[in-house]
Amino acid sequence: MEKLGKMKRVTDLRSVWPHEAKDFTKWMTQEENLALLSDAIDIDLEMEERESSVGSFSVDIFAHEVGTNRKVIIENQLEDTNHDHLGKLITYASGKGAEVIIWIVKRARDEHRQAIEWLNQHTDNNIGFFLLEIELWQIGESLKAPRFNVVERPNDWTKTMKAIDGLSNTNLLQLDFWTSFNEAVSQNDSFTQAFRTRKANPQHWYDLSIGSSAYHVALTINTQKKLIGTEIYIGDAKDIFEKFKSHKDEISAMLQSDVVWREAKKACRILITTNIDPNKRSEWPKAFIWFVEKANIFKQISAQFDDK
Repeated sequence: MEKLGKMKRVTDLRSVWPHEAKDFTKWMTQEENLALLSDAIDIDLEMEERESSVGSFSVDIFAHEVGTNRKVIIENQLEDTNHDHLGKLITYASGKGAEVIIWIVKRARDEHRQAIEWLNQHTDNNIGFFLLEIELWQIGESLKAPRFNVVERPNDWTKTMKAIDGLSNTNLLQLDFWTSFNEAVSQNDSFTQAFRTRKANPQHWYDLSIGSSAYHVALTINTQKKLIGTEIYIGDAKDIFEKFKSHKDEISAMLQSDVVWREAKKACRILITTNIDPNKRSEWPKAFIWFVEKANIFKQISAQFDDK
């Protein structure tokens, strides 16, 4: 019988990160480590700034959510939670206008766990507080491995139910459509290996990250025109739009569709649509299949024609 190792927890975090700011926060800003945090909270994070100014203070990490550009702050504490850091967290969130607030600690005290839970219950649908414990584990004499343990997170179901009051019939349909989309694609390997699903919202679009902060894939539904669309949405980066446009015949062939090249003063879009009516629930499975197929092709287009 094969011999198995025994996992043990390394309780002395400062044996790896002696200094909170110089070691741990610096470690957190590395792309692969920020990706670990992204996986733990199921939100794609992209670094903006370390020790980012908030008046006369500074937040450990300022970031954004890829695809939505929601502002994110991360405050680190290699010790037990305390009132001082909780106050700083709220101050920094206010100063930065953050919508995602993340507190990473060695150990979460019960009173602060309750405080984060209370904040999640009493803030609107756009604000989310995360409380995580950072852990180190080791098998035998192997390298120490970090793990994020989520202690408190937003209750998306509760927030969604609170937000439903006052929504129009169209918004309710949009929320139901994207909720059903998430359920459908969760079992689709070609989608889950390429993209991270988003929280369903009562809006006509659904954004997907494809590895660039300059642009992303957007899925759209139009209940008035009775059609759905998939596009690459490019922010203020006309050079990228022109780079893609120089391959427009190849892109059209890959998508097997007529492509609309829409250029505005700032943002640009590379758009395709199809006549699938999102008002008809019987059409939703066909819409989901089309979205997965075209989103995957748009990701291939990004990899092929954007050398980044």
